This record gives sequence, structure tokens and C-alpha cells, in this order.
Amino acid sequence: MKGESKSVYLETMGCQMNVLDSELVMGQLRAMGYAPTDDMTSANLVLFNTCSVRDHAEQKVLSRLGNLRKPKEERDDLVVGVIGCMAERDPDGIFSKMPHVDLVCGPSELNKIPALIEEVQDGRDRAVALSQSLSRKSTPVARALEYDSVEALDLARDPAPDENVLQSYIRVQRGCDKFCTFCVVPFTRGAERSRPASQIVDEAKMLADRGAKEITLLGQTVNSYIHQENGRAVPFADLLGRLNEVSGIERIRFVTSYPGDFTTDILEAMRDLPKVCEYLHLPVQSGSDPVLQRMRRQYSVSQYIELVDKARELVPGVELASDFIVGFCGETEEEHKASVALIGRCEFKSIFVFKYSERPATVADKRMADDIPDNVKRRRNQELLVAQEALATLANQQRIGQQVEVLVEGYSKAALKAQEAEQTRGEEVSWRRSDQLVGRTRSDQIVVFNGKAEHIGGFATVRIDAATALTLHGEIIVAIPGTPQSRRAPSRGASLPVLDSAS
Repeated sequence: MKGESKSVYLETMGCQMNVLDSELVMGQLRAMGYAPTDDMTSANLVLFNTCSVRDHAEQKVLSRLGNLRKPKEERDDLVVGVIGCMAERDPDGIFSKMPHVDLVCGPSELNKIPALIEEVQDGRDRAVALSQSLSRKSTPVARALEYDSVEALDLARDPAPDENVLQSYIRVQRGCDKFCTFCVVPFTRGAERSRPASQIVDEAKMLADRGAKEITLLGQTVNSYIHQENGRAVPFADLLGRLNEVSGIERIRFVTSYPGDFTTDILEAMRDLPKVCEYLHLPVQSGSDPVLQRMRRQYSVSQYIELVDKARELVPGVELASDFIVGFCGETEEEHKASVALIGRCEFKSIFVFKYSERPATVADKRMADDIPDNVKRRRNQELLVAQEALATLANQQRIGQQVEVLVEGYSKAALKAQEAEQTRGEEVSWRRSDQLVGRTRSDQIVVFNGKAEHIGGFATVRIDAATALTLHGEIIVAIPGTPQSRRAPSRGASLPVLDSAS
């Protein structure tokens, strides 16, 4: 197919790390002549970037792959691939259940995707690239060489001229060393390694030159970042300080933080550095000490509460988000109620709740019984969400009348649907829907309001007029329009949700 027009459909599932991985992979594919498409059925290449944190995520991938059986039979040019954590965890299972899959590639081997595609196209044989060090049985030298190889993927980052980089992710760390009993991430992404601070700063400068105004630093346990540079350690607080000096970047966020490693110097950096946003994602997973012990989380409920209180003391206006797992092995009603109570005690901005599912190779899978019935998990899940919704609704309603600074990301989902109806069916819609914009505050509150295309990519002061548990509604008071560079691809809208977290 050399010299011919080629298209790729790339679907991303799971965490923010996967979103960034997909952006980097897409850069490789553009260099090979592939153009992205939203039509899976017409693409020459179909890739699914997968997650293994929960069984539901893997079942979704298998369902999507099943839809490609017939197209694969009908088209010799179609290449189907599975990349990411599911590929690393269960390549044999993928090939066994979905024999029409051509390639699998683990998250530590994504730099090899161009070669894998060419291997499939040249020989029509299956192509496989999986990490050999994730089992931690290889030598330190082998692990270092592998890390340097995949690091090249980040170093070669080159956004397309029309790519929206207004809000961009930067990886600062790979892997995880916590080995929580429920989590498969250490087995799919390997040992924890931090990138050199100088490379991270250079990447931020490059993104700023392309129009980025907000960066989000990514790591499985991002606050434990530390890298040796010229004989001295660069901890996470120092990295924040260096990034605060990058011209053009106006906001700095980071996810996901591990409560057991969080140090006071990071909170002081959040307080003192004007570009670091007042927002923390601190997954607690449970409000019960016995459950945390069974999960092998390296903190207690009291230590978590102490951290939350210290954050609110040192960082005025800080907002907190958290993750909870319901129905973990042996969870009693009293232990579940402790999680409900913790939601009330900490007053989170938002939470993400997941029903526990066994993950192969984890300690919980090998040594503990998944003994909570699914209907009980569903009920407990709902009870946490109901408790959170009531608190979040009250907190957001108290914001009515306040003025907030918003980075304008693009048109809201409702506006995009209205615009599509106007363009494709000639339907008349209210201007209040077709002109509705969306943005986020420094503390990660979602705000919708009416405005103009010229506002996208800029900052606006919005007065809050109404509120729900998840969204603030308001009216622009003052706006600083975005530059043409930062207004690229405005249809991206509210584009950086917090996705599944494993930490």
C-alpha cells in the first residue's frame, strides 16, 4: 500500500496514560502516511488501545473486535491490532478468542508499531511485541535498554499542525512498584521509572510553542516522581518549580497521586507556584482500614484524612477527587458504610466508583475469594454515588453568584449535536445550544456558558448562575480570546476527562 491513501481507526480505552500513548502512536502512523478516520468499517488499519484494570474494559474490547470478523474476511487490506495493557496481559487469549487479530503490542513496546504493521503487510503473519522485563526476571541492564527504547516514543513527540494541544498530557513516570493486591498495572506497565526532568521541561516548551496553555503531568503514582540529575535528586516538587517557569504554559495539573507517598513540599509548591492548579486526585479506594490492609494500600484512613486536612490548610481553594472500589474481597456492610462516611468527611469534588473484578496474576486473584455478589456490588456502588451527588450538588449550588476563571476548551457536546443538526438536516436550533462553550476552572470544575468561537483557547471570567452535581452554568463577564494557534480543532470540546485510575 505504499504511496496509496491509507486510513487508521484508533480507539482508546482506559486511563489518561493510554490517551497520551494513542497520541504518540498516531504521530508514528501519520509519518507512515495514515490519516485518522472515525469510520472503523472503512479503515485500512484498526487499533484498540486497551485497559486491563477491570474485566469490563477487556470485555468491551472483545466485543469491538467481534464486530470486525466479517470485514476482515471481506478485505485483504485490513489490519487489526490490539495494543496496550490487555495485549501485554493476555496475548494468547486475544488470538484464541479473536483469530482475525493481526498484531498485539504491549504498552512498553509501542515504538515498534510501524515495524509490526509492515511485518503483517509484507508476510500476512501475526506480529507480536511484548515486554520481557515486566516479569522482573530480566537483568537491570536489559530493563534499562528496554526503557530507553520506549522513551524514544516520548522524545519523538511531534504534534500535527492541526492537532489540538491546548490541554496536553506529559508523561513524567512509567510503571508502578506498589503491587496493590487488586491491581494489574505493575504486571502490564512494569517497574516504576521517572523520566529526566530536562526532557520533561523541553517537552513542555515544545507544546507551549504549539499553543498549549495547560499541561497535565501523568504517572501511575505521579507524586513519587524522583530522578537523579548530575548527582542530585530532583523530586516532584522541584519538577513543578521548573515547569512553572515555562513561558506560555498557564496551568499545571498532575494525576494520579498516591496518598501514601504524598509529601508536604508538594502542597507547598501548589500553594506557592502560581501556575500549579488547586486540584488533587487522591484515590483512597476504601474508607475501612481492614479493607485497605487487604488491598495492601500503604496508608490508613486516619493518615488519608490527615493528608486531606493538610491540603486544605496549605492550599486555599483546593478541590479533591477520589476513587473507590466497592465489593472488594470480604467487604462487610460495616466496611462499606465506612466508605460512605469518608465521602461525607472529605467532601470530594467528585469520585469515581468501580465494582471490584478479579484481575489475573494479582494477589487478590490468587489468594482471596471474590465473595461479594454482583447485586450487592451494584447497590454499594449506587449508594456511594448517591452520597457524593448530594454533597456535590450542595457545594456547587453555593457557588452561584461567584465569578470563576475558565480556560475555554471548545463547544459543549450539546452545541456540537446542535451544529450537526443544523448542518446535516437543516434543523433550526436555539442559539443557546449551538453557541454553548465548555471550560474548566483551575480546580477542575466543568463550566458551560454561551460565547463565540473566538473565545476558544482563551481565558474567560464566568459568573455562575446555576449548578448541578457535575456542572456549573454561567455567563461570560470578561473574556480574553484565544490565539489562532490555540483555537485549533475546537470541536474537541471538553476533551480531558479523568478516566479510569488504577492507583
